[in-house]
Amino acid sequence: MMSTASLASPASNPRVEPSCARSAALAALRERDPAAKAAAARALYAAVLDGRTLCSASLDLAEPAGLPGRPARPELVEARQLGRRSMQSPQGRAVLLHALAHIEFNAINLALDAVWRFPRMPAAFYTDWLKVAAEEAYHYSLLAARLAEYGHAYGDFPAHSGLWDMCERTRGDVLARMALVPRTLEARGLDASPPIRARLLQAGDDASAAILDVILRDEIGHVLIGNRWFRHLCDADGLDPHDTYVRLADQYHAPKLRGPFNFAARRDAGFDDAELAALARQDAQQALRTTDDRASPR
Repeated sequence: MMSTASLASPASNPRVEPSCARSAALAALRERDPAAKAAAARALYAAVLDGRTLCSASLDLAEPAGLPGRPARPELVEARQLGRRSMQSPQGRAVLLHALAHIEFNAINLALDAVWRFPRMPAAFYTDWLKVAAEEAYHYSLLAARLAEYGHAYGDFPAHSGLWDMCERTRGDVLARMALVPRTLEARGLDASPPIRARLLQAGDDASAAILDVILRDEIGHVLIGNRWFRHLCDADGLDPHDTYVRLADQYHAPKLRGPFNFAARRDAGFDDAELAALARQDAQQALRTTDDRASPR
């Protein structure tokens, strides 16, 4: 098995011994230090691309205790315990950057988990999710560096405890994982990114807004990968993807989708016309309910 240490320092140890990349992905997932995990994810993808490491699809790996590896800080709390701060203050922007870094750190874990956990998938499946892990690691590194410019580090503020929950729920079902992590959780990020970017620009933080541009560009590709493998699995089992998504979202208690939606990004990420039309109807119904609520006498 490739050690996490050898992956974490590709510059000082450029030769990665041939081994199973899925085993190495599990080792990286167990890594507790965020910077080392990010470096391991990026080095592993590079090793797979140049053939130094191969994926063994037939390998059944035992799940170790304590997944995912994470640092002692940040303190993990329920989402309702996290206060909101104005982005007009440097402290408020630091809290936002920390929240985004926490999301990207967890996104590394989610991608690595897909690589090691699900055997007997096509080789391209593993390469795709290693690519996602590497790009999430890059996003984490950008945000951590920007956070340092504000005088803070990852771990300085409390963070949401629920980001790993859907990974736990879908641990035994690759179809559900593809439906509900990239196509639901990551797709919510496509919707959230433009308004956050606008608020950062309004606060004069062009550098942080530029990082959001990089993240949105890459996240479109990540959701597209999720859509591709979800539909591949549906086709293999003769399932209708629309009906299957609704069933899985209900079965696994996926968060309800709420607008406004970033329709252009969702289209680029592989959502089809029927899915986009359903979201547009939902958006219109929500707007109507909001108007009715405001017009109702108090």
